[in-house]
Amino acid sequence: MKRFSFLILAIFSVSLLSCQEKKKDQKSEKDGAPLAVQENFQKKYPGEDDPDWKQDDHDYWEAHFKKDGIKYRADFNADGSWVETENSIDKEELPEVVKQIIEEKYADREITEVEHVMNAKEGEFYDVEFKQKGKNMDVEFRKDGSIIKVENRKD
Repeated sequence: MKRFSFLILAIFSVSLLSCQEKKKDQKSEKDGAPLAVQENFQKKYPGEDDPDWKQDDHDYWEAHFKKDGIKYRADFNADGSWVETENSIDKEELPEVVKQIIEEKYADREITEVEHVMNAKEGEFYDVEFKQKGKNMDVEFRKDGSIIKVENRKD
């Protein structure tokens, strides 16, 4: 009887340890995002192992994390494909040509936010948000000052 009890205890212990090791080696959706999203995040940002995950209104999985003291947000589709990464910057950090165009075309508007964006489809650009009556306006600029898109949106 002692042998049988010992055998049961040994099997239970091995099973428990095996489950714990598997849990350490594999992330699960309990960590916040689908496995494909977490794996591709790790490939794109090696060493960033503790992002805060949330799903946004567009069904993208957002990873909020810091790199070299700077806050970033990376968006992924549920299949793990990367959409974009952005971080807020000061308007002084915009390229000179972009600042010049803002002064020429949008001097009467207040800037409320500036983001540096790397996008899978659009490449690199700057998203400048202006406050205006009733709606905010987003203008996306390339480094050379060309305007990609102007969008009015209600907030």
